[in-house]
Amino acid sequence: MRLNITFFSEKEIILPISYNYILQSFIYRNLNTFLSNFLHKDGYIYEKRSFKLFTFSRINGKFRKEQENFIFSPPISFILSSPKEEILECFAETLVKKNIFILNNNFIYIEGVEVQFYPNFSKKEYEIKMLSPVTVYSTLKGENNKKKTYYYSPAEKEFQSLIVENLKKKYFLIYQEETEINNFEITPIDINTSNLKIINYKGTIIKGWMGKFKIKGEGEILKVAYDCGIGSKNPQGFGCFELLLFSEKEVRG
Repeated sequence: MRLNITFFSEKEIILPISYNYILQSFIYRNLNTFLSNFLHKDGYIYEKRSFKLFTFSRINGKFRKEQENFIFSPPISFILSSPKEEILECFAETLVKKNIFILNNNFIYIEGVEVQFYPNFSKKEYEIKMLSPVTVYSTLKGENNKKKTYYYSPAEKEFQSLIVENLKKKYFLIYQEETEINNFEITPIDINTSNLKIINYKGTIIKGWMGKFKIKGEGEILKVAYDCGIGSKNPQGFGCFELLLFSEKEVRG
């Protein structure tokens, strides 16, 4: 399930180029205290790892770049996606009640909250477009046993295998049962160096990829990917995508 949230402002909206943390914090602030604390501190646990089970897109809207900032001309919008309806319902309820908000010193007003049509994944293969960068990485040991993060490109085999392992964990957390994923494939369509995005998240550099991919798999697995995002760091604003070239017969309310 997902929400498409639209905001308006009487002035231009100024955000730093790396605004992931700002938007993530905005989401947490507009959940109730219990749910916000649960997601922020605990989350859904799989083998001592915490998953938040939500993702969000980049901000959509007209903008220009000035030095280290994006200057958006209202309206702006973004997508929040999760298999946990309580997260989306709580967020939407807060938005409707409060109406006016502050986003990095910008006063913004809620213009609309739309529940998006939900694909039923009647096909096993789709083209997708990343709405926020997909990031896949391993933590390796470098010199003097210092930890080093290595980010994979879509051309490397680990890119797909790590996405599969990540999806298996998310599937378990949603359905409370293990599953094997034997026929999942993700293949880049138009990936080039311009699709590589480098995000500064609270002082940590994260590398991810925008662009288009072909994605193939069973319906329930595609649904997990669609709801939660693909790859890692989804609640920091990574891995959200939209389906391309699907008909009205393939959606349901």
